[in-house]
Amino acid sequence: MSAAVKTGSGAGSAGSGAPAGDSLPPFESIVATHGATILRVCRGLVGPHNADDVWQETFLAALRVYPSTAGVLNREAWLVTIARNKAVDHHRRTARVPEPVESVGDGPLGVGDAVVRSVEAAEEAELVWTALALLPPTQREAVVYHHLAGLRYAAVAELLGNSEAAARRAAADGMKSLRAHLGQNRKEDS
Repeated sequence: MSAAVKTGSGAGSAGSGAPAGDSLPPFESIVATHGATILRVCRGLVGPHNADDVWQETFLAALRVYPSTAGVLNREAWLVTIARNKAVDHHRRTARVPEPVESVGDGPLGVGDAVVRSVEAAEEAELVWTALALLPPTQREAVVYHHLAGLRYAAVAELLGNSEAAARRAAADGMKSLRAHLGQNRKEDS
């Protein structure tokens, strides 16, 4: 049984987002409290282009079962688990559907410093998401859960199904690989 869900009294723990007693806070407050974290997790697991859809699927799935979650002690870990499952579903769906290829024109991007900065920022973000996607799944998930979602290593270990030390190692190795990938891309661009 997950540490985020305990059956019994339904009493919450301090700072976990779970209420004391059997009453549940409005679902809107759960979205407001954890929405940004779950979006970061979704971006890390499926990339920026599909993150909004996976985020939406996560909260729809959570809303469906919300009335029966009085025993959830850590709502954030519960939502991250749902997001992880929805990301897996997304990867399974997209693995079966070919992606169309756009032709890239050679024309100018436009004028103005704001446009140039926006394009450069998007290119930099795309490099980060591409490098993140190159990581082995365990390292990618450890980096996403700890560095993007801000979960403690104990919660990361539970989500990954390994020890806290292994979660720390996976996150450290993932960050080292990310730095190497990004450093290599910058050298190639120079």
